[in-house]
Amino acid sequence: MNRLKEKYLKEIIPSLTKKHGYKTVMEVPKLEKIVINMGVGDATQNSKLIEAAAKDLEVISGQHPVITKAKKSIAGFKVREGQSIGCKVTLRGENMYNFMDKLFSIGLPRVRDFRGVSPRAFDGRGNYTLGIKEQLIFSEIEFDNVVKVRGMDIVFVTSAKTNEEAYDLLSELGMPFRK
Repeated sequence: MNRLKEKYLKEIIPSLTKKHGYKTVMEVPKLEKIVINMGVGDATQNSKLIEAAAKDLEVISGQHPVITKAKKSIAGFKVREGQSIGCKVTLRGENMYNFMDKLFSIGLPRVRDFRGVSPRAFDGRGNYTLGIKEQLIFSEIEFDNVVKVRGMDIVFVTSAKTNEEAYDLLSELGMPFRK
């Protein structure tokens, strides 16, 4: 069993139950999934870029990404409907905890001038979105093989009802929030 999942079951559930006064274990918020999204806007000119981004995302997450297509044409961005414009991966279960552990202990500390992540990036329904400027913070990515440095969005989807509950859950799991 993953160390974060074990920590959740043994320490976090009792602590959150005590803090928020839940009556059953099923009320305690949990992390449902992590969605990693990489937008590749310049894939409109060069289709090789989408393959490189998908390969990077697969190396980072350990799971095969889904190529996302444009829903409608936007002439200003030179995007046609159905054109590949990004890739995403949805992590659940063991893969989710492994990725989260790797992100908190190895990835985020490698960010230049890192002082913690913003505590204001919650959406009002208990989900948290984290933007990363470059994929090089992950140790699996080799700098020499990178076609283009690009960022990604990482969304932590929780079963929490409020931002406060989600904040408590994520900070207990080890999310390094800015003080």
